Amino acid sequence: MSFSLKVKNEVCRYVEMSKSQAIAELSAIMKVSGTLLLGGNKQFSFKVTTENPAIARFVFKLLKDHFGIHTKIMVKKSNSLKKNNVYMILITEEMGVKDLLKEVGLLKERENIFALDYSIPEDILEDENCKRAYIRGAFLGGGSVSNPEKTYHLEFVTHDNEYADDLSSLINQYGLNSKVIQRKSSFIVYIKEGEQIVDLLNIISAHSSLLELENVRIMKEMRNNVNRLVNCETANLSKTVNAAVRQVESIKIIQKEIGLTRLPKNLREIAELRLNYPDESLKELGEMLNPPVGKSGVNHRLRRIEKIAEEVRREGR
Repeated sequence: MSFSLKVKNEVCRYVEMSKSQAIAELSAIMKVSGTLLLGGNKQFSFKVTTENPAIARFVFKLLKDHFGIHTKIMVKKSNSLKKNNVYMILITEEMGVKDLLKEVGLLKERENIFALDYSIPEDILEDENCKRAYIRGAFLGGGSVSNPEKTYHLEFVTHDNEYADDLSSLINQYGLNSKVIQRKSSFIVYIKEGEQIVDLLNIISAHSSLLELENVRIMKEMRNNVNRLVNCETANLSKTVNAAVRQVESIKIIQKEIGLTRLPKNLREIAELRLNYPDESLKELGEMLNPPVGKSGVNHRLRRIEKIAEEVRREGR
């Protein structure tokens, strides 16, 4: 089961709500994943389509419990390559589709001409719970969230630019930073930051999924921190090894060309130690001297040796 499906199934279990919350949530579901159907004798019906049986059952329950509409869930095979089941909830005129569409803010009527209203009606967002219910419905109708193990991405697919802007503004009232882009004929409201996706899951009451995503975020952050530390240690080790190899080569050039006895006593001592202990750190080399010398003092002496070796190289050319 995908992470997105887990989230939607969890959200569908949130059924204890007031009539006003049910209106807001159903309004979003119907607006995002519904279709107005025109029939003969100027009669029309409305169809909600989904590939998720949990969402179909959820819509069926909302209609029955809060609107007194007893409809049916129809099932057919999808035309897509996957051949998934498609679940359809059809609401007809006999069931009171006109009154329902007006109540959830989807239908506007002018001079006996009916049209869908793609704005988000302010009157159904009467309080904080209704706003959360609307965002929850929009996610059930057209939302998805990527597997957090791979990437952080949550989006709502809509089919109207103005509606996408309104939905983005509603989401951003919670301090989020959703944005809108166009993808072919659709308009996508999306969030790409892990922390903000966690906040969105909290808004839509997907608390178990929220905890799962947080666990993934913590593990990924720990792995990243470990990788950074390992990379840093590796870089430092490489730097130390390269410096030691360079120092040994410089000492051998001096030894071969002029002899280490030509070096001042303090340089000769550290040169001999470096030849005998090529893998030791500067701190460890300094502790072998009598009297001991600090890391910076050892580094200074080895730098002087490298300069002498460079002069010897130039004179030998």
